[in-house]
Amino acid sequence: MQIEESIRVAIYGLRDHKFRSFLTMLGIIFGTASVITMISIGEGAKKQAMAKYQDLGVSNIIIRDKDFTDTELEQVRIKFSPGLSLDDTKAINDIVPGIVGVAPQSEIKLDAMFEDRSSKANVIGVTPGITNILNYRLESGVFIDSAHYDKQLKVCVLGSNIARELFRYEDPLGKNIKLGEQWYEVVGVLKTKSLYTETIGELAARDLNNDVYIPLSTFGKRIPKANVLYSELKQLTVKLGSSGQLIQSSEIIKSILARRHFNNNDFSIIIPYALMEQEKKESRIYNLLLASIAAISLIVGGIGIMNIMLASVMERTREIGIRRAIGGRRSDIMGQFVSEAMAMSITGGLTGVFLGIILSVGIGFLTEIRTTITLYSILIAFGFSVLVGITFGYLPAKRAADLKPIESIRHE
Repeated sequence: MQIEESIRVAIYGLRDHKFRSFLTMLGIIFGTASVITMISIGEGAKKQAMAKYQDLGVSNIIIRDKDFTDTELEQVRIKFSPGLSLDDTKAINDIVPGIVGVAPQSEIKLDAMFEDRSSKANVIGVTPGITNILNYRLESGVFIDSAHYDKQLKVCVLGSNIARELFRYEDPLGKNIKLGEQWYEVVGVLKTKSLYTETIGELAARDLNNDVYIPLSTFGKRIPKANVLYSELKQLTVKLGSSGQLIQSSEIIKSILARRHFNNNDFSIIIPYALMEQEKKESRIYNLLLASIAAISLIVGGIGIMNIMLASVMERTREIGIRRAIGGRRSDIMGQFVSEAMAMSITGGLTGVFLGIILSVGIGFLTEIRTTITLYSILIAFGFSVLVGITFGYLPAKRAADLKPIESIRHE
């Protein structure tokens, strides 16, 4: 019996038992769909995590002033540490090699108000050079520029969430909002940022889409400190020309600040690139775990194929004996049953791929879970489904081929 004949006979056998064949394929279908869906969820989570660090800048080093209670802050100041300051910015810029720029910023939480609407906002004092260091993308208007900074103008740029809460469907540009006791003109609105910082160390508890940016010069002049002991700056962002020197540069920065702050541990250093690499490693483990769990369904489906085909061999013992008696070889019988297993696994795999794509798209559309369908997940799921079908179809095929013709013909 030729290969084409084996395939044709196998297809006829499956067609004659449609419902049984469909039930046998269900395990393969759901297993394949599960693998694709699980990997797409894992890939979506990975891309979302990577986007967080892209917004922080993968060639950046972030230095944050630590949060202290008033009592702890007094103890630090007694030890002569001034906290983060513009002098630190100059020292880092002058000493550390390979620096593209340093962006200082001050922060305070204030009520932002427009007409009868208000919202809590993180007011951030920045310099114009911050746009060359951090990934700020404008939805409309302009960002803080040199004219705003040099003239200490009362202008602001809104994060996407705060703009939506205060203005809803109105255009904010040119309108004035009240920050604390001061009025500021809105000159720009930022695009939505993917970074939600609740998991990133000293950046915790701040959604960057609720930030309002004003010139740092205006911040220092118009916004009084809640406590005179507070540091001049809350954060320094150092951009390097290459991510290859991040660890060495961070050690140099740590040494500079430790000396200038008289060895007070009042700052923390965050390296987004290192966090991103750790996130990638964890994502790979997470994806492998999800795919492994889903692959169990495929194995169960393969066991189902084996069980049904073993039952099919018992039912068709007489048919097998007749084929052997009229000249069919053992290889022909094996080919027929392996072809049946392969046909079920391929059909189930293709159906599972289609179902997996629909599930992945549906989850992303109907929930807040981000999914990303990748070619490799489809190839892995489909290839594994075919491999499982052939592997578990081999034993029934071998059993059918080993049947003795005379005994098979006499089988009732």
